[in-house]
Amino acid sequence: MANFKLSIPTTRRLPLYYRYLRRLSDQKVEKVSSAMLAEYLQIDAATIRRDFSYFGQMGRRGYGYDVQKLLELFDDALRQDINANVALVGVGNLGRALLNFKFHRVGNARITAAFDVDPKLVNTVQNQIPVYDIKNLKEQIKEQQITVAILAVPAEKAQELTDQLLEVGIQGILNFTTVPLTVPEKVIVQDVDLSVELQSLIYGINRREIEELE
Repeated sequence: MANFKLSIPTTRRLPLYYRYLRRLSDQKVEKVSSAMLAEYLQIDAATIRRDFSYFGQMGRRGYGYDVQKLLELFDDALRQDINANVALVGVGNLGRALLNFKFHRVGNARITAAFDVDPKLVNTVQNQIPVYDIKNLKEQIKEQQITVAILAVPAEKAQELTDQLLEVGIQGILNFTTVPLTVPEKVIVQDVDLSVELQSLIYGINRREIEELE
């Protein structure tokens, strides 16, 4: 695999590009312009061109980008050929919503196990995913060779469960709690705080309205 050294913001946008390009490919579209991508994804065209420049000079003025070539490069960067087994820790309201999310549509990640303390959920199957007792967390993570975990538990349990995940070799955590997690440098944590994202969105709208009045 090529050694693409991408910025963090670019890394986060890459799956969005990939998903739209896959849709274009399914529709037999052979080329796409940055303007077309910008209109659909609501990302500035200059930002898109800068992101794509990490992969070399591919676009041509008046022609655009070759859809298949972009897909091949992004496949490599995102490692779409590699399956990632994912554990969902916490099957509350948010956890159940995540179980319904079709992760396979954006890559080869798939939730293979969920964990909770609720006796009404333990030893059941939710949306084709088995739910295990949290007491069996480490055992199942090792047995199923799970490398990624989604953390959707109460804040007071976040670090304790993170420590357990680290003991059995989890390499990445998608953190839906409001607690900053303490992990070794080699472990990647991506925080998802919906309230912060909403506040940021509202700020952006207000800022745009102020600029339009100036």
